[in-house]
Order: sequence, then structure tokens, then C-alpha cells
Amino acid sequence: MRVLVGDIGGTKTGLALADVVGDAVTLAQPARYPSQDFPDLAALVRRYLADTDQSRHHACHHASFAVAGPVVQGRSKTTNLPWRLDAAALAQALGFRRVHLLNDLEAVAWGVAALAAEDLATLQAGEPDSVGNACVVAAGTGLGEAGLYWDGTRHHAFATEGGHTDFAPADARELALFEHLKQRYGRVSWERLVSGMGIGNIYQFLAAWHQAEHPPAVAEAMANNGDLPAAVALCAAEGIHPCTEAMDLFALLYGREAGNTALKLMALGGVYLGGGIAPKNLALLQAGDFLAGFLDKGRMHGLMERMPVRVIMNQQAPLLGAARFAARE
Repeated sequence: MRVLVGDIGGTKTGLALADVVGDAVTLAQPARYPSQDFPDLAALVRRYLADTDQSRHHACHHASFAVAGPVVQGRSKTTNLPWRLDAAALAQALGFRRVHLLNDLEAVAWGVAALAAEDLATLQAGEPDSVGNACVVAAGTGLGEAGLYWDGTRHHAFATEGGHTDFAPADARELALFEHLKQRYGRVSWERLVSGMGIGNIYQFLAAWHQAEHPPAVAEAMANNGDLPAAVALCAAEGIHPCTEAMDLFALLYGREAGNTALKLMALGGVYLGGGIAPKNLALLQAGDFLAGFLDKGRMHGLMERMPVRVIMNQQAPLLGAARFAARE
């Protein structure tokens, strides 16, 4: 089956043609476009079809798009774009037999089965040949979470908005961090900490807490509305305080929330870390603080040790999952 697939983001939208045979997905003619250059998704898709010299009547008859945000009854409002998506309206406008919309983390979850061994980096091997439910926890621009229900034969992916649940501080430093963010946001969700914005939030709190001088790269990013999380990560790699403490605390909290999700879903089938931050900071996650947070579940410590934990290194996982979802439907 051939499907036009897309990963719709507030900054970039990735599109490709996917051929699906069983769990295997082959992507062809991938392209990325600045999302905000287009008035709507239909216009962007038309541009892609023209750029790749594809006639929609010959290339494929189905499309499947992963969207950052909730999808309800085939409709979604993109989080960081002024687009309102309607699957039926898109199908009519573009001439497809059917268009599918699904949450981007649900798409990543669908994509897990299409990943090769080299697409994954192991943080914890877990119990050999373990089977059962699985989950995806993805820190990126925000924090996305999805589940994979195991029916005894195969997994069924489903979306959640678990990244927006309440953050719970575990010690005096985290309580001070919580109070700092509560004054700023009113309510503190896990996404305020385990995400790109979370790295910035954690750093700014620690800099104020320690009354530390900002490193030049961080000061420049803050003054010019630059990429603060990237600047903090870069300075941390160079051993500059308090950036090192910020990234270590980020890793600890990422592990704790990944463990919360895994515990709620009894994810003996595996915990997969998606999004853009984990692959770029693999050494940080391997250093120990992530697993310390993941395993810190009191009497459930032994259960957590049985769960495989892997980082998804292949950033095309949402496209692979969107293709598998369409094929299943």
C-alpha cells in the first residue's frame, strides 16, 4: 500500500511517500517545508506534489498526517499554527480517497514496529524477550506521551496528553523550582520541565538560586531570544556551571516522568524515548541520572528494572507510524 505521509510541526512539516508491507515501511522522496510559509496544509501538500512531480492519481490514494495536538473525530487545531485540520475536508480538497489524522506521539508509537535495531539506542536492557504494554515518552518542543496496548499478539497504539499532568517535586531543590515556576505559570505540568522549554526553565531557576553569572553563550541567547536550551546544553558539555546542573536535573526529571508513564501503563514491553532532545543528548541520558530517576519508584524498583528503555534515533518515526496507521485502517 502506498500512502502520502506527513509530520506536521509548528516550524517544519515533513512529507514523504510511504510503501507499507506488513510492519515494514519504505519512505521515498522525503521533503521538509517551513510550515508558516503556507496558509493551510492543503496548500503545502500541493506544493510537495508539484515539487516531486507526483500526480496524486498515480502516486497514492491515501494520506496520513501526524499532528502535534489532540485529534478528535478526524479534526485537530494545530498547537503552533493557525491551521484547523479536518480529515474529510482535506480528502475532498486534495482528491484522496481517505485522509487520516492522528496525534504525533500516537504516530511515533505506531512507528516503533517499523524501526530497525540500528534505529534504537539502549539505556536499559531490561528483561530478555519481555512482552507486554509499551509506551513512548518524547521530550522536544513540548512533552508528548503515548501508549501501546499489548493484546497478546500485537500492539495497539493510542494517544494521551500525559505530558500536561501535574509535576510533583521530590526534594527541597525541586520544591523551590516548583514554587519558581508556579509564580510564572500558575500551574506546573511535567511539560514545563521535561522539554526544550523545560531546560530553559530549569536553567533560569538554578542561575537565580545560585546567583550565578550567565555564561556568554547563554547570555547571548537570552538577550537575543535565541535557542536557550541549545546554549545551555552546549555549555553543559563544556562543564560550565550551572548549565551542568541544569542538564543533570533535566535528565533526572525526564527519567522520573518516563518511569511514571511506564509504571501507569505496566510497560514491560518497553519504554521508548522519542522527540529531538534524547538523540542529541544521548551521552547525558547514558550518564546515570536518567535511569536514577526512572528506577526511583520505591517498592516498584525491581519492576522498573525489568523494563527495556531505548532511545529512538530515527527522526522519521512519525512518518513510519503514520504509514502503518493508514495501512491498518
